[in-house]
Amino acid sequence: MSATYKPVTWTASKLVYDAAIVSAVMLYIGLFVHVAPRFDSVTLYNDEGMTKVQAFGTCAFLMFTFVLCIGPLARLDPRFLPLLYNRRHFGVITAAVAAMHAEYVIEWYFDYGHMSRWVAMLIGNTSYEQVRGFPFELFGMFALTILIVMAVTSHDFWLRFLTPPLWKAIHMVAYLAYASIVIHVALGHLQSAINPIFLVTFVGAVSTVTILHVMAARRDAGAARPSTRLANDAHWVEAGRVGEIADDQALTVGLDNGDRVAIFCHGGKLSAIANACAHQNGPLGEGRIVDGCVTCPWHGYQYRPEDGCAPAPYTEKLATYRLRLDGDRILIDPRANPPGTYVEPVAIAER
Repeated sequence: MSATYKPVTWTASKLVYDAAIVSAVMLYIGLFVHVAPRFDSVTLYNDEGMTKVQAFGTCAFLMFTFVLCIGPLARLDPRFLPLLYNRRHFGVITAAVAAMHAEYVIEWYFDYGHMSRWVAMLIGNTSYEQVRGFPFELFGMFALTILIVMAVTSHDFWLRFLTPPLWKAIHMVAYLAYASIVIHVALGHLQSAINPIFLVTFVGAVSTVTILHVMAARRDAGAARPSTRLANDAHWVEAGRVGEIADDQALTVGLDNGDRVAIFCHGGKLSAIANACAHQNGPLGEGRIVDGCVTCPWHGYQYRPEDGCAPAPYTEKLATYRLRLDGDRILIDPRANPPGTYVEPVAIAER
């Protein structure tokens, strides 16, 4: 978190994260360019320029695939959360590798003509009426544009300036970029690929992204306990039992209107706040209370459980909900209070 707009500072964990990614990229490119050609059995070998095109292209595709897998993996298994904390760094490096791929493509195909290489790339292939030979370059350019926009707006300055909903919507376009890359590869390299290894890798990567997101969606659909409306009360609904909430942790409840609420137990008292973090809609109910504040498991944003306010100097606020107890049953008023509204925590009996 940052109270002011300032340049990114690298902590020890960020340095290790970035160093691991850059080292892996350099190792992959090095092996692809200098080692892989030795195992090529074809008579006519690729020259160095084309080998670099393929090296950076496949590297960017695999990196983008892994970036999209981090989210569902973190939802399915908390051990993957460290990969999520600095995922934006991974995305920026992916955009840089993709840009290098584009640079080598333009240099190889369009550097020696009499017209601008950018113009030549746009008008060099106009076979729009057929599938084989379709101008797949356009899909690659579209995807690269999205990656660059996401990289440029990755800093929290843009998150605050654009507002979280708009910023999140922009970065969700990553899935459109990935689909565009899939089409780019399918209409391009796969049309002439001879080695089956790339085809198997390509299909496996796309299938992995799809399967992980389906699994995470199914888990999320069942993660929140549905509330039970009381027959004799028009407003209060049953959310669960006191014994279901561990100290400094939460029970996530799904309301009839689609909202999700995280009910936390702290210091022998219960408080309820909206489940979605104001930063990037992280699932607060999967986090825990640290130093008296609900701490988002994604990026560490914090909120006081009794009023949903981030501690000073931060200004984020979440909606709060009223609770009451009926024996060990937890009852909640599904009508959300305005963000930042103080609600007296409900004391529970000794367990």
